Amino acid sequence: MRYYLGVDGGGSKTYALIADEQGNVVGKGASGSGNHQTGAEHARRHIGEAVDHALAQAGLGPDDIERACFGLAGADREADFRILRPMIGELGLPRHDIVCDTMIGLRAGTTRPYGVVLICGSGSNSAGRGLDGTTFQCGGFTYQYGDFGGGGSLSVEAFRAVIRAWDGREEPTLLTELVLAHLGYGTVQEMYDDYLDHWKTPPIDTAKLLFEAAKLGDPTAIGILRYQGTELGKQARAVIRKLDLGGEEFDVVLAGSVLMRGEGDYVIDPIREIVAGAAPRASIVRLGVEPVVGAVWSACEASGRDLPEALYERLRGIRDFHLIP
Repeated sequence: MRYYLGVDGGGSKTYALIADEQGNVVGKGASGSGNHQTGAEHARRHIGEAVDHALAQAGLGPDDIERACFGLAGADREADFRILRPMIGELGLPRHDIVCDTMIGLRAGTTRPYGVVLICGSGSNSAGRGLDGTTFQCGGFTYQYGDFGGGGSLSVEAFRAVIRAWDGREEPTLLTELVLAHLGYGTVQEMYDDYLDHWKTPPIDTAKLLFEAAKLGDPTAIGILRYQGTELGKQARAVIRKLDLGGEEFDVVLAGSVLMRGEGDYVIDPIREIVAGAAPRASIVRLGVEPVVGAVWSACEASGRDLPEALYERLRGIRDFHLIP
């Protein structure tokens, strides 16, 4: 029996999943952040813990794994891989690959081995794989390096909108009442002074208020969300052009909390419009499978085998890691 290990190492958690070629889950493990950019030693420990737990539950050793795929946040540039290669090598898995977590999200969201993925959660990122296996990443390095948005930036946009309406630079917005209640202030002046005096930054969950205000028809909130969608659409278009996918039929997979919200299509509509102009045969799909499953599938395909139907069918229903028996 062949066994495949997939690992999803994100900014807040690390999941490890082992399945056999028949699609039976035989081991899983979880730990904390697997992003070396926010702490290499923490990432080393957490990735190791998740893998060790999965192997122990499966009753397997590293040599029993046919192939492993590590989808890791922060695996962006050669400078990152110089840190990650020895870190993952210490685990003793003789056959493994390290990719950015965007790529396992892409694989989890499409039946094809190529396509585009857009991620908008705490930050934003995009990537894709072409028909010939070439990969390209666009974004993921904050506003200074060309990005816009994600929950962190959108929370600041909501806060700024309240300030700008209060001082008269913009029209009144429903965000004012929502933000004051969320942050626990009675007036904008009180909030303004406290944040300015103590160098505060709005908590990331403030971004959800944009969706609440947009649902109520607030033009300011709708405008911010549509701008986020336009920026993500431009990222997708850049990936499509770079990988020469314009004439192909493929999926643009949407992932991350901002894109997975169901309250309207304020962000997604601009993405659809821009993608349709760049690749008329492309489809927009929301990620409905745990990304770690994409890592398992990628491990199998990297071993040189076609993905067995049983391995695909049995794992594609995994939408919550914690519900895996």
